[in-house]
Amino acid sequence: MTVSPHTPFTATVLGLPRVGPNRELKRATESYWSGEVDAGQLHAVARDLRAAQYAQLLAAGLDSVPVGTFSYYDQMLDAAALLGALPERVAHITDPLDRYFTAARGDDTVEPLEMTKWFDTNYHYLVPEIGPHTVFSLHPANLLEQVAEARALDVPARPVVIGPVTFLKLAKAEDGAPLDRLAELVPLYRELLRLLAAAGVSWVQLDEPVLVTDLTAEEIELTRGVYTELSESADRPALLVATYFGTPGAALPALAATGVEGIALDACGDLSVVAGVPALAKKLLVAGVVDGRNVWRTDLDHALTILATLLGSAASIAVSSSCSLLHVPYTLAAETQLDPALRSWLAFGAEKLAEIRLLATAMTSGTEAIAAELARARAAAQSRRADPRLSDEQVRARLRALGPDAITRAPADQRRVLQAERLRLPILPTTTIGSYPQTPAIRLARAALRKGEIDEAEYDSRMRAEIAEVIALQENLGIDVLVHGEPERNDMVQYFAEQLDGFATIEQGWVQSYGTRCVRPPILFGDVTRRAPMTVDWITYAQGLTDKPVKGMLTGPVTILAWSFVRDDQPLADSAAQVALAIRDETVDLQNAGIRVIQVDEPALRELLPLRAADQPAYLDWSVRAFRLATCGVSDSTQIHTHLCYSEFGEVIDAIAGLDADVTSIEAARSHMEVLDDLDAAGFRLGVGPGVYDIHSPRVPSVEEITAALRAALKAVPAERLWVNPDCGLKTRGPAEVEASLRNMVTAAHTLR
Repeated sequence: MTVSPHTPFTATVLGLPRVGPNRELKRATESYWSGEVDAGQLHAVARDLRAAQYAQLLAAGLDSVPVGTFSYYDQMLDAAALLGALPERVAHITDPLDRYFTAARGDDTVEPLEMTKWFDTNYHYLVPEIGPHTVFSLHPANLLEQVAEARALDVPARPVVIGPVTFLKLAKAEDGAPLDRLAELVPLYRELLRLLAAAGVSWVQLDEPVLVTDLTAEEIELTRGVYTELSESADRPALLVATYFGTPGAALPALAATGVEGIALDACGDLSVVAGVPALAKKLLVAGVVDGRNVWRTDLDHALTILATLLGSAASIAVSSSCSLLHVPYTLAAETQLDPALRSWLAFGAEKLAEIRLLATAMTSGTEAIAAELARARAAAQSRRADPRLSDEQVRARLRALGPDAITRAPADQRRVLQAERLRLPILPTTTIGSYPQTPAIRLARAALRKGEIDEAEYDSRMRAEIAEVIALQENLGIDVLVHGEPERNDMVQYFAEQLDGFATIEQGWVQSYGTRCVRPPILFGDVTRRAPMTVDWITYAQGLTDKPVKGMLTGPVTILAWSFVRDDQPLADSAAQVALAIRDETVDLQNAGIRVIQVDEPALRELLPLRAADQPAYLDWSVRAFRLATCGVSDSTQIHTHLCYSEFGEVIDAIAGLDADVTSIEAARSHMEVLDDLDAAGFRLGVGPGVYDIHSPRVPSVEEITAALRAALKAVPAERLWVNPDCGLKTRGPAEVEASLRNMVTAAHTLR
């Protein structure tokens, strides 16, 4: 075995964001899709973004730079393209870039890959499909090009590739277990390592976050075998196997027993497993002591203590982020509007790079070399602990006083009778999930308000006009339960965060959710209270335009937490209860204003599920309690809906039932109604609206396609409990395709009636 010459590095990150600090890649990609720019112009934007990022990392003092974490859409899709595992249905597309995007988004004739959550984050990945006819083959040109590009800029490049175990474990197999195909992948990874060594690379990072989940003894042994074989490859670089989102547990000693030169660990959690792995003493340990998933300033003293305890466990230590910086905004510099005290408590991507360099300096030169920075960090921590906004005794006392009746309603069968009498809906009622397209007119009005070009009264007038159009459209289409379209909402979480005490919002802190979809997660920093009703005026205005029921639209407490950066100084359950209490007050106000149907969305219910089975019951208990606290303040004749999307629902079926929502709309289009079998097997007896078409694709589904989906749904759900709806909100779609799709959906429902 010949390993490329290498030296241990001291400071790095495990991965990088790619949309650009001002969403440059989003705009360029969407312009490519619309035909406004060509592939060469798109690639030029990507090259410029990568070059700027490399320069930033070098200036920050990192001595090993991840390369290949850039993606036009998704890293798992990139891995599928690298390994020749794109689905057969896109094979006819000759242009590689268009083939790639079609696999991600679909088109008029091609269905896209299924999409689901990346472990317990708000990032969505595309699920590779491994079928009996899948023949793996290596296609390394894109990665090699990025490596050559980085080396030409004198960047100490460390290529990053999804590891074979994680790739197959997260894939979807048509028959058998995906890991049965490991033996086919190992030769491709060996060849890739040879090519990277020939390109002058000294380290390669293989990402294996699946090792922090519950694996069987057989899966751990398979992992050991794979990395034993890869580490015995000839002419390869040194191997860094990166685990993150938790600690690898029993997989760590198996991995350490192989010949890989480095292992990256998430050092923000429990590291007791490290002490029992003597084989680490011969390896580089990349310690992720800087949290890559949250925005709180690192406690440098605590991080140094962790690093000191690890010193005797490994041959050398490098300081790193706990995971990719994909999950945090680029820089705090743009957030000049933030309260100065709060701002001093925070660290975004650029600030985390500085923390990593500081900690690496302290490791090599002693804490005296960073004494001033340590003093500033300690002062910020003290400021945060003493801030009165972190503890509101009034809301805490209210929560303590709640009894068991606060989270209960009458049995579902009794509620169903009362709601049927009040709503008088047809069988297979049609509805939509909430949002309608955010048109250019809406965006221009919001920008004009922000710039002071129009006042609040003019903005409200324009939004009411948009609502009137959406109500008229739905009535014209024949939809049964209407929504107001949410034109006044910039984001389903940020909208509420702006109206709740205890939250702060950010201006430029964009984070990728999937593809070109970016969000600005608010910051939950203190105790949460509702200042005033948040949605009542908008919903009652919409209800006044129609005799049909209009849904009150709210975001649930778990999703508000999941899609925010949440305080780390108290349990998540406590923060969830505070948010739930605020949402509860809003549901009561909506009901008292005459609203008969209220939807409290929880698309992130599965997202926060802990990765280890032992930790899941406690989470499911408090998350269900939070939802019920938010929704059980209304009368039994008020119909409560919820919405869940893009997750592996089988793991939380009992919790979905425990929410006790009268109607649950759920993503089912890309997974071809698979979730309904899980619901049926679990004895689910509440109303359900499986998504009958995928809104994340630009294609318009036919009447026949939707009818077939509904017929499949009727095999698991009786008609009297089945609702008809798209699988998510329509915010990102164009008005013409929305109208055509909904018209077909209503026609399909009428056909089956």
